[in-house]
Amino acid sequence: MAHGQLTLERERAGRLVNLGIRFFLSAALTAGQTAGGAAPFALGWVSAAGPGAEGLAALAGAFAGAALFLPFVRALPFLAVAVLIVTASAALGGTWLLSRSGHAALAAVGLYVTVEGIYILQSLSPLERLADCLAAAALLGASALLFRPLLRGGEGREIVDGLVFLAGALAAAVEDLELLGFSPARALLCLLALLTAYDRGPAGGAAFGLGLGLTAELCGSRLPLTAALGLAGLAAGSRQGRNRAGAALAFLLAAGAAALAEGSPLPLLPEAAAGTALFLAVPGRFVAGKRVRPAIPPREREADAPAPWRQRLDRAAAALRDLYDSIGRSAPPAADENPAIVFDRSAEKVCRGCALCELCWQRDYTGTFNAMNDATPYLLERGRALAKDFPDYFTGRCVHLQDLLSAINGELSAFLLRRQYRRQLEEARRSARGQYAQLSELLTATAAGLEASAPAMAAEAPCRVGAALRPKEGETVCGDTVASFRTDRGLWCLLLADGMGSGEPARKESALICRLLQQFLEAGVAPEAALKTLNSAMSLRGADSGVFTTVDLCVYDPGAREAAFYKCGAAPSYLKRGGVVRRVTGASLPVGLQGPPPDVTRAPLAPGGFAVMVSDGVADPAGDEWLLDLLAGWTGDDPQDLAGLILAESVRRERLRDDCGVQVLYCPEMEAREV
Repeated sequence: MAHGQLTLERERAGRLVNLGIRFFLSAALTAGQTAGGAAPFALGWVSAAGPGAEGLAALAGAFAGAALFLPFVRALPFLAVAVLIVTASAALGGTWLLSRSGHAALAAVGLYVTVEGIYILQSLSPLERLADCLAAAALLGASALLFRPLLRGGEGREIVDGLVFLAGALAAAVEDLELLGFSPARALLCLLALLTAYDRGPAGGAAFGLGLGLTAELCGSRLPLTAALGLAGLAAGSRQGRNRAGAALAFLLAAGAAALAEGSPLPLLPEAAAGTALFLAVPGRFVAGKRVRPAIPPREREADAPAPWRQRLDRAAAALRDLYDSIGRSAPPAADENPAIVFDRSAEKVCRGCALCELCWQRDYTGTFNAMNDATPYLLERGRALAKDFPDYFTGRCVHLQDLLSAINGELSAFLLRRQYRRQLEEARRSARGQYAQLSELLTATAAGLEASAPAMAAEAPCRVGAALRPKEGETVCGDTVASFRTDRGLWCLLLADGMGSGEPARKESALICRLLQQFLEAGVAPEAALKTLNSAMSLRGADSGVFTTVDLCVYDPGAREAAFYKCGAAPSYLKRGGVVRRVTGASLPVGLQGPPPDVTRAPLAPGGFAVMVSDGVADPAGDEWLLDLLAGWTGDDPQDLAGLILAESVRRERLRDDCGVQVLYCPEMEAREV
């Protein structure tokens, strides 16, 4: 009996510790805020905690964190979203709607955007708060996905990813705390990037470095950490499985080179040095990356060698340079508002119902105008209006002076906030352009130092591609763009981009997206990383205009006979073999609107199968039964004929109410007989 009681007490103590961890980490993560004051990491933690006592403990921590770290105006929407997430998790946690981590993360993002959207629509300038809302939504989705394995159990690699992201989020929350110019949080970020790069290699190190740096910058870091940590992770990852001192030196040199390219190397170098010192001090049994690999015969090693690194780096540099140019070609930033709008809006609120309105604003308009104009310099310098700023003839006549001063101060605060936002946005745009340019130059310089090797293209696969385009009725140019190509690794890539609107403007946007994405993929960049980078750049490029583009990407691996569909706001795609047709959908936002990562669906594509991609002008996603029937009944083997048939039937049914694009990939039966 005593043994059972002791076991029960231990279980209770362990459960209390578990709940306490959820509470305190939820409160601590609330300190990690974006530039606009959102706290996405804490909301992601609440979403990952799920229903029950664990979710309530995380919710209580969110309330405590809001009281400590958030102003009242930001705490209200934050707590509303947290309560809605826990409520939805409790109500729908056992259903198929929230059974998967991706569904739960998407639901949390949807609740956040809905609640925050209400506040944005009620603000004086809703478009100015949209960028921060989308950035916070992206961080919320990533947090909910990566924290879930920590709180609900996951595999070893998932646990490590979650711990790295958790440590990075906590470090980003206190990144601005410095001691004699030294930031321990930035040193921790450097350590995390170095550990991950040494474990995952060049691609994983660069991806994690870019992610950690971007997270810190979105949380208000004053240093351009994205370029520094991304390049340093790439350099350290190249030393995977080798001496740790070499990886640490490569990381430190790359971080110093990136910081030097920014023009201010000193603020980051001490933290990078501290991070590498901690990395070297970690016991070897806790550091991954140094593995014993089986010996590979020389001939097999040559056959399995990757595509020429020099060509890949050159292509990646060209893609980054094009991103740099595309942001520079975006519409120029809008001119600063005239301060007169402060008085116009204040007069609209106070003076319209005044008995002296006609006297002040019609018969003596010149005197009123001069009074407002003379007071403007004092208002802008001080940040608020006082009665002494206006001449005596105006203050003596105004019967609602205090109400007018209150209205002017309110409008002046909004005016100054809008001005500050525009300047910060322009600074972020310039910083992003500079980082892309610097990465392009560094990659070009690295490629120049590599010896060119003979290209090792895989044998040509017998796949065939067909495509068809038709502009919207009344237009001469189609706003959709299609592209198909094969990478050095032998992967077939099909692209279908649908620009916002129609005509030439839409065509330019969709063609730009296709060209940039093709350059990234041909350079060997993974599709997910390419789409994330492109989405971030296009969000900055279209921050003022709100332009976006849907992207549908199909990547077919002939060796694995598997097709992967990456959808960013795109219409459904279809897989056909014989009379069986499968529909592939996605719910991610288009490129140019910051949101969760693109939806990825992987499916087998055997010989004799078709992969069909269409834009939303071809068939309404809610009424595509005719297209399913057409594909099921098709017995031909020419993808161009199938694309033309789909487009012709669409024109007959839909009457060209929008631009139409179709692209078809076919794997002939003969592939199965080739050895």
